[in-house]
Amino acid sequence: MQKSFFTILFACVTIVASAQIKKPELMVVPSDVWCITNGYYTEVENLGTTVKVPNYKQALQENMGLKLAIAKLNDLMAERQFPLQSLEQTIKNLEQRRMEDNLTMSKAGNELAESPLDEVARTAKCDIILELSWEVKDFGPKHAISYILEGRDAYTAKTIGAVSGTGAQSFTADVDVLLEEAIVANMDNFNARLMDHFAEMQTIGREISLDIKVFANNAAGVDLETEFEGEELIDIINEWLQVNTIQGRFSMPYASENVANFTQVRIPVYDERGRAIDANGFAKMLAKVLKKEPYNIPAKVLVKGLGRAVIILGEK
Repeated sequence: MQKSFFTILFACVTIVASAQIKKPELMVVPSDVWCITNGYYTEVENLGTTVKVPNYKQALQENMGLKLAIAKLNDLMAERQFPLQSLEQTIKNLEQRRMEDNLTMSKAGNELAESPLDEVARTAKCDIILELSWEVKDFGPKHAISYILEGRDAYTAKTIGAVSGTGAQSFTADVDVLLEEAIVANMDNFNARLMDHFAEMQTIGREISLDIKVFANNAAGVDLETEFEGEELIDIINEWLQVNTIQGRFSMPYASENVANFTQVRIPVYDERGRAIDANGFAKMLAKVLKKEPYNIPAKVLVKGLGRAVIILGEK
């Protein structure tokens, strides 16, 4: 009897704990392939090469099938209690900040600072991007939809999981109905992969990359080999990362007196107030330390999306 009681108690505690696990915030976007195939893109010159950049706003305004597909996928995820961010509302927020007119933020040398997806993800601060591609195929009076749904970490763009397939033939041509019929059987396994990825992040942190650079001939007269109390600046930065990353997890594949690249940097998912931490916020924490005594190094932080930031030392 006592054994049964503890078995039931353990089961109840497990259920409650599972219910308390925070789920990742998702955003559904059309894939680059879908946008380009359907003509929703702009062309941008990048270092002499023409790049096709998806135009989400145009796609949302002109393609009702896209809106129906996103709405249906949002419904399916909401039924499974995933918090969702709206692509359309995020685009509107970008417009309000007068950033939507030039999402690529072209700078000297026409370098693409952020892709539209990077900027959308950073504005929404979602955890996972669901990229959707589909095509409706006709079989006489019947129709079927072939789809690819890929979950990507919004910080690293790495694929978490993907499902694809072709649904059963139907007399309806409604994209949302065809999509639901095609994808619903695979949703639970797909969602489980998303949750496994997010649960892993709670333990080992989010993955970002961080670059440290130095302004040439900077007024502060510093580089990464400058010594402070007998210790080189690059070693000081390494020590700070050891303390402030999860389990001291990061790699430094390259370092010189003027550049250091840090990859696989694992940062906390949330700060003490429960707010999501991104690469920009983490980089600003380090920059703030370097600006203070005993270093007094001017530093500029550049945003390169949710999962990448650059700190340039020597001048503001």
